[in-house]
Amino acid sequence: MNELQIFNSDLIPVYTTDTGEKVVIGRELHDKLGINKDYSNWFKQMCGYGFEERKDFDVLLAQKGEQTGSGGHNKKDHILRFDMAKHICMIQRTETGKAIRQKLIDLEKAINHKDSYMIEDPIERAKVWIREQEARKQLEMKNAIQSQQIQELQPKASYYDVVLNCKDLLSISKIAKDFGKSARWLNGFLHDAGVQYRQGDIWLLYAKYQDQGYTSTKTQTFGGSDGEAHSRVHTYWTQKGRLFIYDLLKKEGVLPVMERTKA
Repeated sequence: MNELQIFNSDLIPVYTTDTGEKVVIGRELHDKLGINKDYSNWFKQMCGYGFEERKDFDVLLAQKGEQTGSGGHNKKDHILRFDMAKHICMIQRTETGKAIRQKLIDLEKAINHKDSYMIEDPIERAKVWIREQEARKQLEMKNAIQSQQIQELQPKASYYDVVLNCKDLLSISKIAKDFGKSARWLNGFLHDAGVQYRQGDIWLLYAKYQDQGYTSTKTQTFGGSDGEAHSRVHTYWTQKGRLFIYDLLKKEGVLPVMERTKA
C-alpha cells in the first residue's frame, strides 16, 4: 500500500491503493468527524472495538517534511479499509458520521455494482439479477450484525469511560446508585457472592479479594454525645473495585442505569 491515488474528495477523501482497493486515511477521517480528542488516543480507543492491523487497517508513516506542528516528523497515521471507516462513523453517533458513512456505502455500491438491466441476454440478465438480490441480502445481514456488535460493545465502553475518568474512592451507596439499587441491596449481593462479610458495623473483603486493590479503609473521627472523640472505620471502593462489581452484576444481568435500553 505504498502508492495512494486520490479517488474522491466529497465529504471525505477516498484513495485507491496500488492494489486497487479504496481506503480512507485515519487522521483525515478524525478531522472530518470533528473529534476533539487527540488522534493517537482516539485511534487506540477505536481499536478497542476489535479492529486489527493488516486486517482492518495498515500503518502509514508520513514522509519527512509533510508534518506540521508539534510531534516531529514521521507521525503515525493509518490506512483504513471501508468496513472499519464505516464502523467508526457509526460509533460516533453524529450527523457528520452518518453522512460520511452513507457516502462510503454509496461509493462502494457504485464501484462494485453492475446493473442487470444493462445486460442484453435475458438468461444472463436473470442470472445477474439473482446474484444481485443475494448479494443485497448478504450485505443487509452483514450491516445488521455489525450494528448489533457495535451496540453490544458501546455500553461497556461508555461505563468504563466514566469509571476510568474518575480517580476518587467511592462509598458502596454511590456505586449502588449507578445501578438504581440501595447500599443494603448491593452489600447483600456481594455477601451472597462470597466477596465480603460483615464484622460489626463494617463490611470487609474475604481473604482472596483483600490484595486485589478493590477497597481502601479509612478511619474517621467524630465527636460523641458524651463529649469524647470517637472513631469509626469505613470501607471505600477503588475504581478497580467498581469495575469488579460491574462485571459481577453484569453476569447476573444487572446493568448500570446508563446502559439500560430506553423504552
